[in-house]
Amino acid sequence: METQKILGQARKDEVKLVSLQLTDLLGVIKEVIIPVEQLEEAVTNGVWFDGSSIEGFARIQESDLFLKPDLTTYSVVPWLMENGKTARLTCDIYGVGGKPFPGDPRFVLKKMIDEASRMGFRYFVGPELEFYLFRRDDVAKNSPIDSSGYFDLSSHEGYGIMQEIIAALKSFGIDIEASHHEVGQGQYEIDFHYGHCLEIADKVLTLKYTVKKIAQMHNLRATFMPKPIMGFAGSGMHTHQSLSDIKTAENLFYDKNDRYQLSNIAYNFIAGQMAHIKAMSAILSPTVNSYKRLVSGFEAPVYITWASMNRSALIRAPKWFSQKPESARIELRCPDPTCNPYLAFAVMLKTGLDGIKNNLLPPEPVEVNVYQFDDEFLMNKKIDVLPTSLWEALNELKNSKLIQEVLGDHLFEKYVNIKTNEWDEFKTQVTSWEIDKYLDIY
Repeated sequence: METQKILGQARKDEVKLVSLQLTDLLGVIKEVIIPVEQLEEAVTNGVWFDGSSIEGFARIQESDLFLKPDLTTYSVVPWLMENGKTARLTCDIYGVGGKPFPGDPRFVLKKMIDEASRMGFRYFVGPELEFYLFRRDDVAKNSPIDSSGYFDLSSHEGYGIMQEIIAALKSFGIDIEASHHEVGQGQYEIDFHYGHCLEIADKVLTLKYTVKKIAQMHNLRATFMPKPIMGFAGSGMHTHQSLSDIKTAENLFYDKNDRYQLSNIAYNFIAGQMAHIKAMSAILSPTVNSYKRLVSGFEAPVYITWASMNRSALIRAPKWFSQKPESARIELRCPDPTCNPYLAFAVMLKTGLDGIKNNLLPPEPVEVNVYQFDDEFLMNKKIDVLPTSLWEALNELKNSKLIQEVLGDHLFEKYVNIKTNEWDEFKTQVTSWEIDKYLDIY
């Protein structure tokens, strides 16, 4: 019945083509385009593709994979209207035997959703994505479209582009909670309405896809790169999180009698994430450039602490929900938008659940600005730091049995190999900074 409903909607929308979308291991969107007449066959039997040609997927001898559309993700692509409309469907990936492909990042998150369900939980997230808009005709590739700052009124150009982005997202069924100019020149932020983790992971990728396409149509370059300009604010993906009761929908992070209005489950969840955050960093902050953002002085977290009011903390428990128990949540501040959201939400959920299973408790909150104190203070307080490079993060990841369990052996090995190669490629580069620093001195 669901299939016939979607086929009827496609006829009503006058759809001619269908973009079947998937993501590779790194969270980059790929697509297969089919005529709308093939949609019913795609839903019933899937669409074959060569998995060995997709980053991080199968080996050549295991390359036969199939896309099966998730019908709940149907929408019409708002900028593809000429000569017939194009619909978009996000897909799951299956192997020849009809079983889910273990290297599919979406399947990894679905496995963790099932684990949480068995414990009686539903996992909700609300990410805040930041990005820059640059002039495409600029030789340096990083000339911002405006010189505004945090919460400033956008330039006429910037405001118009954000209007188009938000309208396009609405066409995809994504309602935006808020958007505003961020700290950096040409930097913007878009916040989703809170939602279930799988739905939001799909929306994160749709947002990135939309922002880049709209920018391109205006001869601009949109980038979610964490630190595109030295000295400017980095782009993060702060993520709000909570668990609800799978039967009653009650927010399980709330306790009115606690000084932070947090439940024991919330404290367990915080402790679990803090315990595994170093290994998680390779998933949440997955590029060489990510660690140019994770430095002191730009509000990005470096120290493994939690707090309520302190914005230098890794995890923050906002106080504004005290009058709204259903909104109780915690905010993890280290992820950036280059992460694969399916993998990011999967490891965030798994580590939080590990804290609950083992009744872990976090240290005392640190409500002072940690950046103001010296190493002796940090050592006395036993405050640890995040990895300072992708290489350090990968070494932590390699030793994490918990995250290997989340990703599965196939995907874990592929991910480590790809990211190790990325680091090896980076460390052989001779940068302009090195030339300027050393060429004439030595």
